[in-house]
Formats: sequence, structure tokens, C-alpha cells
Amino acid sequence: MNEVTTRPPAPALPVQVDNSEAAKLTRAIIAAAKNPEIQMDKMERLLDLHERITAKEAEQQFNTAMVGAQSQMGRIAADAVNPQTRSQYASYAQLDRYLRPLYTGSGFSLSFDEGEGAAEGFVRVVCYVAHIGGHTRTYHCDIPADGKGAKGGDVMTRTHAVGSGKSYGKRYLLKDIFNVAVGEDDDDGNAASPPGTAPPKPVSEFTQGWIDYALSVKGTPEFQAACKQARAEISKSRDIQGLKDFNAAMGVSNA
Repeated sequence: MNEVTTRPPAPALPVQVDNSEAAKLTRAIIAAAKNPEIQMDKMERLLDLHERITAKEAEQQFNTAMVGAQSQMGRIAADAVNPQTRSQYASYAQLDRYLRPLYTGSGFSLSFDEGEGAAEGFVRVVCYVAHIGGHTRTYHCDIPADGKGAKGGDVMTRTHAVGSGKSYGKRYLLKDIFNVAVGEDDDDGNAASPPGTAPPKPVSEFTQGWIDYALSVKGTPEFQAACKQARAEISKSRDIQGLKDFNAAMGVSNA
């Protein structure tokens, strides 16, 4: 005769109760919805209050995460140079390579777009900084896109100027959003370089502008024409190193 073994019931797992203001209000709204005598205007006020409290808590999570992300960010080494001002700066690729793992690790995502409202001859670059908690903050900057050089002459087409301006705007916004300092003597942005090796020679801002423009249309029918125009303009400046830098950025061998 088989014996039936009865096992004692498994202990109940502890239930974690969310005691945030939004969660408490959610439970109150659910209870009110079950009450057939609840007035509609009172229910609407509860829902409006819930929306405001939820948005406030999401903003607090955003701010807390921003503090955590910035606490991990040090100075970034410059990898490009402006020959007119003789100053060095960090390119967008340099900033992105260093910052993206840090801000995504803190729950942030960035989306860029072109906005309205910029003055004539400018382009407005917009960045939407979204946090996993639900809050999104919008930043923007207006960048000259008239194609004029430092001496007032036309150095770029309108299309090139807009593409270059948008690339500059993305770089400035990325740096400013996270309050990042750029220092040419720092090696924070060169972690990928082999030990004992010097950072690559900075790319001139003129060449970087053409690189940004070509990359902005990569994957479109305009890409080949953009590369041809860029090489022609860089060659006119007799910048052999700039031509090599442009080809390297496009993935073309200089051999």
C-alpha cells in the first residue's frame, strides 16, 4: 500500500509594498473607481493629482541620476584643433566614445533633432535627454550656418554649412548637458590608446567640418558627391594631412 506524503505549505514570500506618493495615490484611485457613488469630477481631480505627482517623482529620479552620471565624468582630452584660434577641442566622436557608456549606464538616452525658431543664418539643434524613470528634458542651441568664414567670405555651401552647424551643435550640447570639461593635458578620453602611446595628431577644424558634413549624409545618394567636394576643398588648402584625416574618417586607405 502506497503512503501519501503531505508536505507543509511553502512559506509565503514577503511582498514589497511601494509606498511612494504616486503608488499610494494609485491605490486610492483604484479604490475610488470601485465605489459606484464616486463623483466624476472628484475622480478627474484624483487623476490630475496622480499625473502631477508621477511627473514630479520622475523629475526627481532624473536629477538624482544626473548627479550620479556626472560624478563619474572627468575631463576629456582634446583630439582636434582650430587653426584660426590655435585652440584644441574634443570632437563629437571623442565625447561620445567616453560619455555614452556613462550616461546610458545611468538610465539616460539622447535624441537630436533640428528645431524651429533660429534666427536667419542659424540652425537650431535640439537634444531630448530622456531618463528611464519617465522624465525628458529638452536642450537647444543656435549655431551659425551661413557658410561664412572668419573673414566673412563664403567658404561653404548652404547645405554644407547646415550639416556642419548641426554637428557642431551636437558637440556643444553633449558637452554642456553633462557639464564636461575638456583639457588637452588629460588622458581621460584616450583610454583606448595603447599604453605608452601618444594621442593621434589633432584634426584641423576645417577638415573636421568637411568630415562632419560627409558623415551627416552618409548612406544617402549625396554621400559620394559630398566626399568629392570635401576632397577638392581640402586639396585647395594644400593640407596633405587634412586629406589623409578625411580619408581615414571615411574608411579609405591612404596607401
